[in-house]
Amino acid sequence: MTDQVSRIAERIPADFGEVIRTRRSVRHYDPHFVLSREEIRSLIADAVLAPSSNNLQPWRFLVIDRKEDKEKLYPIANSQKQVLEASATIAVLGDLEGYKRVKEINRIAVERGYMTGEFAAQQAERLLASYGARSEDALRRIVLIDGSLAAMQLMLAARARGLDTVPMGGFDHERFIEAFRVPATYVPIMLIAVGKAAAEGRPTARLPVDDVTVWGSF
Repeated sequence: MTDQVSRIAERIPADFGEVIRTRRSVRHYDPHFVLSREEIRSLIADAVLAPSSNNLQPWRFLVIDRKEDKEKLYPIANSQKQVLEASATIAVLGDLEGYKRVKEINRIAVERGYMTGEFAAQQAERLLASYGARSEDALRRIVLIDGSLAAMQLMLAARARGLDTVPMGGFDHERFIEAFRVPATYVPIMLIAVGKAAAEGRPTARLPVDDVTVWGSF
């Protein structure tokens, strides 16, 4: 374990309550703090434990951590400085054809004893038929929800390691797709800068629970 990994491990908050209460959207990062690709892979490993529709896991991640790629992303991301300063920016994408990997997902589940081979085959055929008949708009809604669940989990995983993040929806999707050669079936969902804060994120107010909650029916 490197010294940097040790420092990160030492900063892991004690409980989930602390994680969610200390997470901030940080826009100023220490440009000298570098996350290794193994550390980024560890964050993504936590992110992919998020739930998804029928466990089809349509999320995909593009990690932008090289200087030249950060500079390419910078104008596409509306010149948000965190793109240049953060250790990495992780693009969360949704694969409209992700459902086509259901047989692979189910094969792993069978190998681990999570389902029988018969059930896996039946479910795969049902899902391939069901998702294959859906419109692109319907598939897009599904992957946007599933990808957002994984994105939030990634940000909480980062906070649990003492790291900081900020989600960014303000970027030119078409230019991003072209510049980074994103496959045609992938939908950009958001960018997440991750690294070590150079300045703390600003605390924000939240509406009271009773202002945003209705019981039973409207």
